[in-house]
Amino acid sequence: MTNPCEKLLKALGQNPEFKPDEWTEEKMFRGLGSAHRKKWIGNILPFELLERSVKDAVNSILTLSEGEIFYKKFPDKIETPNYGDRWGRLANYIEINNRAVAEMHGDRCTNGILSMIKLLPAIPPSANSWANCIIISQIFPNIYGDGYNKSPDEENSIYGLKLNSGYSENIIDYSVAEKISPEEQLKAFNDLAHFRGLKTGFRMVISADQMKVVRPYEEDVTFNWCNPEHQEIYINECVKLMNLGFESMFIDSAKHIGGYDCGNYTGVGDLPEYPQMQYILYEIRRRSGKSNLSFVGEKSSDDFERYRLMGLTAGTDFITGDDFYAVRSLSEKCKYMRDYAPGVQVENDNYEGGLSYEQLLNRINTVLFGYYLASDKLPSFMQTHDLFPLRYDTNTHHIMMTNPSYSTDGSPESHWENLFTKDDGKNFNLRVGELFAHALQF
Repeated sequence: MTNPCEKLLKALGQNPEFKPDEWTEEKMFRGLGSAHRKKWIGNILPFELLERSVKDAVNSILTLSEGEIFYKKFPDKIETPNYGDRWGRLANYIEINNRAVAEMHGDRCTNGILSMIKLLPAIPPSANSWANCIIISQIFPNIYGDGYNKSPDEENSIYGLKLNSGYSENIIDYSVAEKISPEEQLKAFNDLAHFRGLKTGFRMVISADQMKVVRPYEEDVTFNWCNPEHQEIYINECVKLMNLGFESMFIDSAKHIGGYDCGNYTGVGDLPEYPQMQYILYEIRRRSGKSNLSFVGEKSSDDFERYRLMGLTAGTDFITGDDFYAVRSLSEKCKYMRDYAPGVQVENDNYEGGLSYEQLLNRINTVLFGYYLASDKLPSFMQTHDLFPLRYDTNTHHIMMTNPSYSTDGSPESHWENLFTKDDGKNFNLRVGELFAHALQF
């Protein structure tokens, strides 16, 4: 039986047999101390990874094997890194906008999951005591122009999605879908991430008017939380993803579930009721048969017990990483909260720029070391920009709300080269790598 990774390479016309990659070895970082077997590519520009083939990326991943065994063929059975059922309480969540790094061919946008595979070698692996988890920004089709890029000032929000309609053309390589299904493409990504020692998850919205339910030969209808059929579709879509290897779900606007603090709610449409969300999260766990899922609620960190009882694992944005000692003190106060903890922010999806590299580095230092014991670490939240700085005329929130191509000649390579900063971004990536190298031994 062919495993998803091997099947993907064959579908792409690439040979699934491997040998150690010298390019990877030359650019390899290692963790320090007891983490010396943990490896990744650092001091890098994303373009250097994205212009490579998927086979090159898998070759890099195998070369970086923590077990220091080189596999000439990708293993058939891959297990998720085992940090116990409560791993999400300690994790670093790193959201990568897979739509932004997708292939831009003229006005079309596609193959974001292949770009994510290419970036995997440059994501630092998990530490000895806690996991790094990649959150994918988009999996389902978006409402405003799925499969297309638009001008930098034209809305193409990632926060509006379609359910019951398969997976986004921004993400899946539909040109090979007859040879490897969208589900198998996502499974290949998860297998490769797990081999890298990483957990994976996806962003999900809950604002009713930001979702459409699709039916064949009928008009799309706006999602309705009072419609039991719509609720069932929502649950089943999430369960499908968990069964493909994802283990975390980032819930947009979770703070306001059940009408809480809706004076600050900026989403569009009704939200689920509190007991309804309890049921939904319970059912995703039950139907997937997984007790180790992590549910992260955006800004759900004002009332710790409220969100713990809802079934959440972590809440974002309770404190920034600007004050190391404040974070370490909060970690100490929360050390007996083992099911749920408030999180530390480096950057969130609403970030519109303005932080210097030094401030970002200080925040990353804080989230990686702001505790007395690694077992008491608080969860943290980062974005693409915190590993790979974006070009100066865009920002994290902008590429969530729009989907511009920065290509000057209509090619994916030109978009990748121009989406990120150049030498200063490479130096920033080097300095982030040095922080992780120290942290992974804890």
